[in-house]
Amino acid sequence: MISQAQEKKETKSFDIKKQLEYCALQASKTLEVIPDNGTFPRSIPTGSKEWKFVDYRDWTSGFWPGELWYLYEATGDKKWEKEADKFSRFLTPLSVSKANDHDLGFQIFNSFGNGYRLTKNPAYKEIILKTADTLATLFNPKVGTILSWPHNKYGGHNTIIDNMMNLELLFWASKNGGSKKLYDIAVKHAETTMKNHFRPDYTSYHVLVYDYETGKKIKGITAQGYSDDSMWARGQAWAIYGFTMVYRETKDPKFLEFAHKLARVYLDKLTTEDLIPYWDFNVPGISNEPKDASAAAIVSSALIELSTYTKDKILKKEYATKSKKMIVSLSEHYQSQDVNSAFLLHSTGHKPAGSEIDCSINYADYYYLEALLRLQKLKK
Repeated sequence: MISQAQEKKETKSFDIKKQLEYCALQASKTLEVIPDNGTFPRSIPTGSKEWKFVDYRDWTSGFWPGELWYLYEATGDKKWEKEADKFSRFLTPLSVSKANDHDLGFQIFNSFGNGYRLTKNPAYKEIILKTADTLATLFNPKVGTILSWPHNKYGGHNTIIDNMMNLELLFWASKNGGSKKLYDIAVKHAETTMKNHFRPDYTSYHVLVYDYETGKKIKGITAQGYSDDSMWARGQAWAIYGFTMVYRETKDPKFLEFAHKLARVYLDKLTTEDLIPYWDFNVPGISNEPKDASAAAIVSSALIELSTYTKDKILKKEYATKSKKMIVSLSEHYQSQDVNSAFLLHSTGHKPAGSEIDCSINYADYYYLEALLRLQKLKK
């Protein structure tokens, strides 16, 4: 239990630089144990100190190099640039391969995208542009969305809410030498998702299944949530972040208004004192269920950005205050410290499949680090 007085004290005296130094220390420990075989650290099971490593094809492969780029941004230390470059380059085959699924944005934009932003290396730009064209091959104009999982048979064209995050790759490419059609695809995907992917109360389905030929919505279901009608915490987090980003890239007010609605339902349903959600908002016996720190990290980062687009002073303050409280909570009560070399504990990947439950996961670390950097910039 965190008392209000304690909470206020923690929030007021929060030292961002100290948290960034902690992340650098943990990442240095991880670098020492990564095998020299082109793999990436993905997750650490509860009770273990050992990372599970994956190759470049895994959907999470871009988060580790992304963390390294953020550490370079945070510190200016060339050590991080060197390591970030090394691990990013392991992902290069994705730019010359056929699209396996929609995760190319997570894989390439978190790595090479951050790398190009910080170094302007033309080789990175070429890889980003090639990969954006590859991702665009999964777009189905009859449906109006990018196919998420070509190998999953849901009885139609499937699109998952996570896919919103991959649109940033298309937007960037369209503005940096790529085809204008990439921009149009990203906008169409966002519009179609806005129309079909949400229940009347603005909670998100995880998976939407469409008819391949007519483009009509067949059904909304879950894969990683508790049920087809429940609010899976990370799914809603992807949605808030995704539509906030789409507004940034388009400046179309309909996307901003929608991001506000998605954030509102998340914040209204978030009843945990520490502002870290349980893995699903509607799971029975919720107080005995695992939390998902990754969802909190994603939402905290998204709310910082959303607060900067908000003219309503009360709402702006709410977003800024709650996002900071989430970051403080993650920092004070969820850090791995000496348990393992990740940044955070208590994320939940895929509860229904019994996979990565209450453990450390690289995307939680990535968005936590991003949120810290965004909070630091906001303060300046």
